[in-house]
Amino acid sequence: MILEQLFHLRENRTSVRRELIGGLTTFLAMSYILAVNPELLGSTGMSKTAVFTATILAAIVGCLLMGLVANFPVALAPGMGLNAFFTYTVVQEWHIPWQTALAGVFVAGILFILLTLSKLRDKLINLIPSALKYAVSAGIGLFIAFSGLQTSGIIVANKSNAVALGNLHSPTVLLAIFGIIVGIMLVTANVTGGIFWGMFITAAVGMIFGIIPLPTGIISGVPSVQPIFGQAVTHLGNINSFQMIIVILTFFIIGLFDTLGTLVGVATEAGMVDKESGEVKGVGKALFSGALATTLGAVFGTSPTTAYVESTSGVAVGARTGLSSVFVALLFAIAAFFSPILTVITSAVTASALIIVGILMLSNVQYIDWTKFEIAVPAFFTMIMMLLTYSISEGLAVGFIFYPITMTVKGRWREVNALMWTMMVVFILYFAFVA
Repeated sequence: MILEQLFHLRENRTSVRRELIGGLTTFLAMSYILAVNPELLGSTGMSKTAVFTATILAAIVGCLLMGLVANFPVALAPGMGLNAFFTYTVVQEWHIPWQTALAGVFVAGILFILLTLSKLRDKLINLIPSALKYAVSAGIGLFIAFSGLQTSGIIVANKSNAVALGNLHSPTVLLAIFGIIVGIMLVTANVTGGIFWGMFITAAVGMIFGIIPLPTGIISGVPSVQPIFGQAVTHLGNINSFQMIIVILTFFIIGLFDTLGTLVGVATEAGMVDKESGEVKGVGKALFSGALATTLGAVFGTSPTTAYVESTSGVAVGARTGLSSVFVALLFAIAAFFSPILTVITSAVTASALIIVGILMLSNVQYIDWTKFEIAVPAFFTMIMMLLTYSISEGLAVGFIFYPITMTVKGRWREVNALMWTMMVVFILYFAFVA
């Protein structure tokens, strides 16, 4: 069987059905990017319809690479956070034309590719201490759970307390709460695909009560990507300032460690981390896939493409191989023609998936030795800073800074490898001059 040869389904104790459900669940959890990315990048002067198509193309290529090359159950698409930096900081605050900003994304992708092709490729994640890997996984759990609570309106910004409960009388908030309860009941009852069916029921109820508008149509044409396609390459000559160097390094660093953090989190959740060595299986190919996806995504005309933490929702329902990523790619291709239907997948619908997966991922804290303070400190800061900074990469960075410090004070500096020392310096410089 071709699928067995490509994805080793029996070896990974999965099936085509499980991978399909996992891929569908991941796609539904991340499909919001099809609406958000064109809206964000469109405010830079880019064609919103062209960005929609570029987003789909970047996601298709990224997911196919991750599935066929790396055999990883991780989906890729233009990343949240990175698209906001592209829009609000690079273009609107620094007044860099969007064409030049895309060129910066392209160069950052090339740097990422070169890194993954170096001897450091397979060692990069495997040199991260196991305690920090588990902290990253748990931190991502907190991050996506909070994201689900915040985007659904259950938690809102508050001037005096930073955050507070949202309007519990709002129909949208009530729908999200309903979805969370249904999803939790289904998962508690061990219903296969409970997270997906929870979202399906929530969307149906939302349409029945008029909280979610019915789709205005079913099939639509695919918009042309021509207005933005290739602009990253034709404007490479505009990268001639120190400011653009900062832009490139920021895209590179944030993109790299967002991907690193997500790969570690998903791999841990999927059981792809060797219990004895702490190594992540196939990490080199996964990093290369992410790097190439970012580079090609820039050519299509979108901000950096990255691994999506929402992939953990697919893993939670059984996805264990790259076949789920291939299914996500196919669903993105279908979405290009059926975009009106995606309007029913609102933040109220996806909230339950994000929160339930967050709960499941927090179980990894049990593998951290909290009795050793030198381990507990970097693990704690990794998790809490991911949540409070709303950034996976910055949480990872803080943990990387604290680990060599506490280990040295404890007299265990010989256990800190060269990569961790290097990353400590890099992240200190990052916070000092870029963040």
